[in-house]
Amino acid sequence: MPGITGVDTRRLTRHIREAGSMPAAFGTADETSLKAAALAEPGTDGVDLVATVTTEAPYTAGTGPLRVVAYDFGIKTSILRLLGDIATIEVVPASTPADEVLARTPDGVFLSNGTGDPAVVTYARDAVQGLLGEVPVFGICLGHQILATALGGTTYKLKFGHHGGNHPVRRQETGGVEITSQNHNYAVLEGSIDDADATHVNLNDGVVEGLRCHDIPAFSVQYHPEAGPGPHDARYLFDEFAQLMRAKA
Repeated sequence: MPGITGVDTRRLTRHIREAGSMPAAFGTADETSLKAAALAEPGTDGVDLVATVTTEAPYTAGTGPLRVVAYDFGIKTSILRLLGDIATIEVVPASTPADEVLARTPDGVFLSNGTGDPAVVTYARDAVQGLLGEVPVFGICLGHQILATALGGTTYKLKFGHHGGNHPVRRQETGGVEITSQNHNYAVLEGSIDDADATHVNLNDGVVEGLRCHDIPAFSVQYHPEAGPGPHDARYLFDEFAQLMRAKA
Protein backbone atom coordinates (compact mmCIF):
# COMPACT_ATOMS: atom_id res chain seq x y z
CA MET A 1 0.00 0.00 0.00
CA PRO A 2 1.88 3.09 -1.20
CA GLY A 3 1.87 6.30 0.80
CA ILE A 4 3.79 9.59 1.04
CA THR A 5 4.63 11.71 4.09
CA GLY A 6 6.72 14.81 4.61
CA VAL A 7 5.82 16.23 1.18
CA ASP A 8 3.79 19.40 0.54
CA THR A 9 1.29 17.87 -1.89
CA ARG A 10 -0.29 21.28 -2.56
CA ARG A 11 3.03 22.56 -3.84
CA LEU A 12 3.38 19.41 -5.94
CA THR A 13 -0.10 20.00 -7.41
CA ARG A 14 0.76 23.62 -8.29
CA HIS A 15 3.98 22.48 -9.98
CA ILE A 16 2.13 19.92 -12.13
CA ARG A 17 -0.51 22.51 -13.06
CA GLU A 18 2.28 24.75 -14.39
CA ALA A 19 4.64 22.17 -15.90
CA GLY A 20 2.11 19.53 -16.99
CA SER A 21 2.00 15.81 -16.29
CA MET A 22 5.38 14.11 -16.05
CA PRO A 23 6.86 10.73 -15.12
CA ALA A 24 7.53 10.32 -11.41
CA ALA A 25 8.64 7.68 -8.94
CA PHE A 26 8.59 7.32 -5.18
CA GLY A 27 9.62 4.53 -2.86
CA THR A 28 12.21 3.39 -0.34
CA ALA A 29 15.19 3.57 -2.74
CA ASP A 30 17.59 6.50 -2.76
CA GLU A 31 16.75 9.70 -4.63
CA THR A 32 19.18 9.02 -7.48
CA SER A 33 17.64 5.61 -8.19
CA LEU A 34 14.11 6.97 -8.04
CA LYS A 35 14.92 9.84 -10.42
CA ALA A 36 16.56 7.40 -12.85
CA ALA A 37 13.42 5.22 -12.76
CA ALA A 38 11.21 8.24 -13.50
CA LEU A 39 13.42 9.39 -16.38
CA ALA A 40 13.37 5.89 -17.87
CA GLU A 41 9.57 5.84 -18.09
CA PRO A 42 8.76 6.10 -21.84
CA GLY A 43 5.22 7.51 -21.49
CA THR A 44 2.31 6.76 -23.81
CA ASP A 45 2.96 8.95 -26.86
CA GLY A 46 3.17 6.82 -29.98
CA VAL A 47 2.39 3.59 -28.11
CA ASP A 48 -0.51 1.34 -29.15
CA LEU A 49 -1.98 0.38 -25.79
CA VAL A 50 -5.30 -0.67 -27.33
CA ALA A 51 -3.68 -3.82 -28.72
CA THR A 52 -2.80 -4.88 -25.16
CA VAL A 53 -6.34 -4.59 -23.76
CA THR A 54 -8.75 -5.50 -26.57
CA THR A 55 -10.59 -8.82 -26.61
CA GLU A 56 -8.91 -11.65 -28.50
CA ALA A 57 -12.17 -13.04 -29.89
CA PRO A 58 -15.72 -11.74 -30.46
CA TYR A 59 -18.36 -12.28 -27.78
CA THR A 60 -22.01 -11.34 -27.28
CA ALA A 61 -23.69 -9.25 -24.59
CA GLY A 62 -27.12 -7.74 -24.00
CA THR A 63 -30.58 -8.80 -25.10
CA GLY A 64 -32.06 -5.65 -26.65
CA PRO A 65 -33.99 -5.72 -29.95
CA LEU A 66 -31.46 -3.84 -32.09
CA ARG A 67 -28.13 -5.24 -33.29
CA VAL A 68 -24.89 -3.43 -32.44
CA VAL A 69 -21.28 -4.26 -33.18
CA ALA A 70 -19.04 -2.74 -30.50
CA TYR A 71 -15.33 -2.21 -31.03
CA ASP A 72 -13.40 -3.11 -27.90
CA PHE A 73 -10.66 -0.54 -27.33
CA GLY A 74 -10.90 -1.25 -23.58
CA ILE A 75 -14.69 -1.39 -23.17
CA LYS A 76 -16.36 -1.05 -19.78
CA THR A 77 -18.99 -3.46 -18.44
CA SER A 78 -21.23 -0.53 -17.50
CA ILE A 79 -21.34 0.54 -21.16
CA LEU A 80 -22.38 -2.95 -22.24
CA ARG A 81 -25.07 -2.93 -19.56
CA LEU A 82 -26.66 0.25 -20.94
CA LEU A 83 -26.24 -0.73 -24.58
CA GLY A 84 -27.73 -4.11 -23.69
CA ASP A 85 -31.04 -2.45 -22.83
CA ILE A 86 -31.46 -1.33 -26.45
CA ALA A 87 -29.49 -3.92 -28.42
CA THR A 88 -27.86 -7.30 -28.62
CA ILE A 89 -24.18 -6.49 -28.87
CA GLU A 90 -21.37 -8.37 -30.58
CA VAL A 91 -18.09 -7.12 -29.13
CA VAL A 92 -15.22 -7.44 -31.61
CA PRO A 93 -11.43 -6.96 -31.43
CA ALA A 94 -10.09 -3.50 -32.15
CA SER A 95 -8.41 -4.66 -35.36
CA THR A 96 -11.63 -5.92 -36.99
CA PRO A 97 -11.88 -4.42 -40.52
CA ALA A 98 -14.98 -2.60 -41.73
CA ASP A 99 -16.08 -5.28 -44.19
CA GLU A 100 -16.23 -7.90 -41.45
CA VAL A 101 -18.36 -5.59 -39.33
CA LEU A 102 -20.74 -4.80 -42.19
CA ALA A 103 -21.03 -8.52 -42.97
CA ARG A 104 -22.67 -8.87 -39.54
CA THR A 105 -25.47 -6.50 -40.76
CA PRO A 106 -25.59 -4.38 -37.58
CA ASP A 107 -28.10 -1.62 -36.98
CA GLY A 108 -25.26 0.45 -35.52
CA VAL A 109 -21.59 0.43 -34.53
CA PHE A 110 -20.26 1.52 -31.17
CA LEU A 111 -16.69 2.77 -30.61
CA SER A 112 -15.71 2.16 -27.02
CA ASN A 113 -13.56 3.95 -24.52
CA GLY A 114 -9.95 2.83 -24.30
CA THR A 115 -6.41 3.77 -23.46
CA GLY A 116 -3.41 5.45 -25.00
CA ASP A 117 -2.61 7.65 -27.98
CA PRO A 118 -5.43 7.67 -30.59
CA ALA A 119 -3.08 8.75 -33.38
CA VAL A 120 -1.34 5.36 -33.45
CA VAL A 121 -4.52 3.25 -33.62
CA THR A 122 -4.55 3.67 -37.39
CA TYR A 123 -6.24 0.33 -38.06
CA ALA A 124 -9.27 1.49 -36.08
CA ARG A 125 -9.29 4.83 -37.91
CA ASP A 126 -9.25 3.02 -41.26
CA ALA A 127 -12.07 0.70 -40.19
CA VAL A 128 -14.26 3.59 -39.05
CA GLN A 129 -13.68 5.39 -42.35
CA GLY A 130 -15.14 2.32 -44.06
CA LEU A 131 -18.19 2.36 -41.78
CA LEU A 132 -19.13 6.04 -41.94
CA GLY A 133 -22.22 6.54 -44.07
CA GLU A 134 -22.95 2.81 -44.09
CA VAL A 135 -24.28 2.45 -40.55
CA PRO A 136 -24.90 4.76 -37.54
CA VAL A 137 -21.80 5.22 -35.37
CA PHE A 138 -21.56 6.28 -31.70
CA GLY A 139 -18.22 6.79 -29.94
CA ILE A 140 -17.22 7.38 -26.33
CA CYS A 141 -13.85 8.64 -25.00
CA LEU A 142 -11.14 7.01 -27.17
CA GLY A 143 -13.95 6.13 -29.57
CA HIS A 144 -14.67 9.86 -29.84
CA GLN A 145 -11.04 10.54 -30.70
CA ILE A 146 -10.88 7.71 -33.26
CA LEU A 147 -14.06 8.99 -34.93
CA ALA A 148 -12.39 12.41 -35.11
CA THR A 149 -9.27 11.02 -36.79
CA ALA A 150 -11.45 9.05 -39.23
CA LEU A 151 -13.08 12.36 -40.19
CA GLY A 152 -9.68 13.92 -40.83
CA GLY A 153 -9.37 15.58 -37.43
CA THR A 154 -6.29 16.05 -35.26
CA THR A 155 -5.73 14.86 -31.70
CA TYR A 156 -3.20 16.13 -29.17
CA LYS A 157 -2.04 15.35 -25.65
CA LEU A 158 -3.40 17.56 -22.89
CA LYS A 159 -0.94 19.31 -20.60
CA PHE A 160 -2.71 17.50 -17.82
CA GLY A 161 -5.54 15.12 -18.54
CA HIS A 162 -9.16 15.17 -17.47
CA HIS A 163 -9.76 12.83 -14.57
CA GLY A 164 -12.58 12.65 -12.05
CA GLY A 165 -16.33 12.74 -11.74
CA ASN A 166 -17.23 16.45 -11.70
CA HIS A 167 -16.28 18.03 -15.04
CA PRO A 168 -18.88 20.58 -16.20
CA VAL A 169 -19.73 20.20 -19.89
CA ARG A 170 -22.10 22.49 -21.80
CA ARG A 171 -24.44 20.87 -24.30
CA GLN A 172 -24.42 23.41 -27.11
CA GLU A 173 -27.89 22.54 -28.42
CA THR A 174 -29.67 23.43 -25.19
CA GLY A 175 -27.13 25.43 -23.19
CA GLY A 176 -27.58 22.97 -20.34
CA VAL A 177 -24.60 21.91 -18.26
CA GLU A 178 -23.90 18.24 -17.59
CA ILE A 179 -21.75 17.05 -14.69
CA THR A 180 -19.59 14.37 -16.27
CA SER A 181 -17.10 11.64 -15.45
CA GLN A 182 -13.85 11.79 -17.44
CA ASN A 183 -10.59 9.86 -17.69
CA HIS A 184 -8.42 10.78 -20.68
CA ASN A 185 -5.11 12.41 -21.57
CA TYR A 186 -5.72 13.16 -25.26
CA ALA A 187 -8.28 15.42 -26.92
CA VAL A 188 -9.61 16.51 -30.32
CA LEU A 189 -8.24 19.76 -31.70
CA GLU A 190 -10.99 22.36 -32.05
CA GLY A 191 -11.70 23.33 -35.65
CA SER A 192 -9.78 20.43 -37.19
CA ILE A 193 -12.90 18.76 -38.66
CA ASP A 194 -14.89 20.43 -41.44
CA ASP A 195 -17.74 17.90 -41.65
CA ALA A 196 -18.82 17.84 -37.99
CA ASP A 197 -19.95 20.27 -35.31
CA ALA A 198 -18.75 20.44 -31.72
CA THR A 199 -21.85 19.54 -29.71
CA HIS A 200 -20.36 19.69 -26.21
CA VAL A 201 -17.64 21.86 -24.63
CA ASN A 202 -15.73 21.48 -21.37
CA LEU A 203 -16.36 24.59 -19.28
CA ASN A 204 -13.07 24.22 -17.38
CA ASP A 205 -10.76 24.58 -20.37
CA GLY A 206 -12.82 24.68 -23.59
CA VAL A 207 -11.86 21.18 -24.79
CA VAL A 208 -14.16 19.68 -27.44
CA GLU A 209 -16.36 17.16 -25.60
CA GLY A 210 -18.69 16.05 -28.39
CA LEU A 211 -19.01 15.81 -32.17
CA ARG A 212 -21.88 15.27 -34.60
CA CYS A 213 -21.41 14.76 -38.33
CA HIS A 214 -23.31 16.99 -40.75
CA ASP A 215 -24.51 14.55 -43.39
CA ILE A 216 -24.04 11.05 -41.93
CA PRO A 217 -25.42 9.41 -38.76
CA ALA A 218 -22.36 9.55 -36.53
CA PHE A 219 -21.67 11.28 -33.22
CA SER A 220 -19.45 10.98 -30.17
CA VAL A 221 -18.60 12.37 -26.74
CA GLN A 222 -15.29 12.61 -24.92
CA TYR A 223 -16.72 11.94 -21.46
CA HIS A 224 -18.41 8.83 -20.01
CA PRO A 225 -22.23 9.03 -20.24
CA GLU A 226 -22.51 5.52 -18.78
CA ALA A 227 -20.87 6.63 -15.53
CA GLY A 228 -22.78 7.78 -12.46
CA PRO A 229 -20.81 10.66 -10.92
CA GLY A 230 -23.97 11.46 -8.94
CA PRO A 231 -26.45 12.58 -11.59
CA HIS A 232 -27.09 10.67 -14.80
CA ASP A 233 -27.10 13.78 -16.97
CA ALA A 234 -25.87 12.12 -20.16
CA ARG A 235 -27.82 8.88 -20.38
CA TYR A 236 -29.92 10.45 -23.16
CA LEU A 237 -27.04 9.77 -25.57
CA PHE A 238 -27.85 6.06 -25.60
CA ASP A 239 -31.43 6.93 -26.53
CA GLU A 240 -30.15 9.14 -29.36
CA PHE A 241 -28.07 6.22 -30.65
CA ALA A 242 -31.16 3.99 -30.59
CA GLN A 243 -33.16 6.63 -32.49
CA LEU A 244 -30.47 6.88 -35.17
CA MET A 245 -30.46 3.12 -35.61
CA ARG A 246 -34.24 2.87 -35.84
CA ALA A 247 -34.33 5.73 -38.36
CA LYS A 248 -31.69 4.00 -40.48
CA ALA A 249 -33.61 0.72 -40.39
